[in-house]
Amino acid sequence: MTTQVKAPTTATEMETRETRKFTVAEYYRMAEAGILHHTERVELIEGEVLVMAPIGNRHAGVVRRVARLFHHAAGDAVTVSVQNPIHLGERSEPQPDIAILRFREDDYLDAHPGPDDILLVIEVSDTTLAYDVAVKVKLYAEANIPETWVMNLPGDCLEGFSEPGPPGYTRHTTYRRGERISPASRPDLEFAVDDLLPPLPPATGQQPPENAA
Repeated sequence: MTTQVKAPTTATEMETRETRKFTVAEYYRMAEAGILHHTERVELIEGEVLVMAPIGNRHAGVVRRVARLFHHAAGDAVTVSVQNPIHLGERSEPQPDIAILRFREDDYLDAHPGPDDILLVIEVSDTTLAYDVAVKVKLYAEANIPETWVMNLPGDCLEGFSEPGPPGYTRHTTYRRGERISPASRPDLEFAVDDLLPPLPPATGQQPPENAA
């Protein structure tokens, strides 16, 4: 007798259905076997292989901007890793927009950096803001990464998360234009929020008509 498995038809059923979780080792075997193509932008989050959102011009520009500022401020005191994997245990290997790492002469050639190597993670969030805050920030806290910054482009601000633990970061601070911020692990590196965020559009300089209400 053949038993048919009923596909989920509601959101509740989909949330409660058991899914197959993959390990990092299985994730790499899928790539080696060609199941995942080398051109695909994917990352492993808590055992699930997720397709990453396309990188728009504004997103890419802010990533380059922040990386350049950290390079200029820190030099070789840290390693600035841009959109590369970090290893957060058996079932997670995300690719944050920027990871500020402890400097190593070998540039982590033997293995992807892990939580003990990471001083700060930075995510540039535009269309992915809700997901980044709800899922990725929590993942970084659970891995005990000391600090995460979210460049909140829709809100035109920087959200800082620190003091990690299993429930998530216990400290959340919003930084706005006109303020300054430093990584907790490197207080000597100080940045103006205006420099990290994309430049504001120039004022038009136009004056309203004299008879305008």
